Amino acid sequence: MISGFQDLQLVTLLLVVVAGFGAGWVDAVVGGGGLIQLPVMLMVPGITPVQALATNKMGSIFGTATSAVTYYRRVGPDLKTAVPMALVALGGSFGGAVLAAHLPQSVFKPIIVLALIAVALFTAFRPNVGELTTLRHTGHRHYVLAGMIGGAIGFYDGLIGPGTGSFLVIALVTLMGYAFLEASAKAKIVNMATNAGALLFFLPHGSLLWGVGLVLGLANMAGGYLGARTAVRQGSRFIRVVFLVVVAVLILKLGYDVWNENIRAA
Repeated sequence: MISGFQDLQLVTLLLVVVAGFGAGWVDAVVGGGGLIQLPVMLMVPGITPVQALATNKMGSIFGTATSAVTYYRRVGPDLKTAVPMALVALGGSFGGAVLAAHLPQSVFKPIIVLALIAVALFTAFRPNVGELTTLRHTGHRHYVLAGMIGGAIGFYDGLIGPGTGSFLVIALVTLMGYAFLEASAKAKIVNMATNAGALLFFLPHGSLLWGVGLVLGLANMAGGYLGARTAVRQGSRFIRVVFLVVVAVLILKLGYDVWNENIRAA
């Protein structure tokens, strides 16, 4: 069993660094970096699935924190919405992680695949959605809806995880009326909180591989910084295209998982 980065072979270490950087970039733009990062962590020799999940969250929080700060400096998202939403999401993520220890994820994956297909079709056939911020609600209803979205998606992140950032972006765009750029900026703040919530669950169990997590986190930071700058420079249309690509990959990945699980169960 590995204890840190000093136990990794050079090739494996390089793979972790590349995966962390790529995941940080994708996460910063639209979310979904776990599609890149978690499978690579599971390939590390001697690592257990729980250690991979915990260390993945540690690496991700470095990247989401970096991209959140970069977005804040360049886009200036409304913190009156983002911060309460993030706090509710943190609690939801912790609750999801607790439940994940008792329920098989295979129960939820088919539902998530259907939801992702609906999201992809909606975004693809509504080319103007997310170009400009036109808030659908104001005042109390706006903040209540933000809290509900944060709690629900935070719970999902703790329970299953893949595509959390993408779900946050599309919820902020379609349900609240934000443009893709501003939605991505807020999503990073909330995603940082969901990662923290899951980490609070994993920490007491001693599942974190601190050395590997630090290397992963530094790579994630670099990718997150570059990804956030790219998204700000290219704007909402670019984010929309990347979003559709990431959602399509999510559908294929989770759909493949569901197919394999059904084949094994047959």
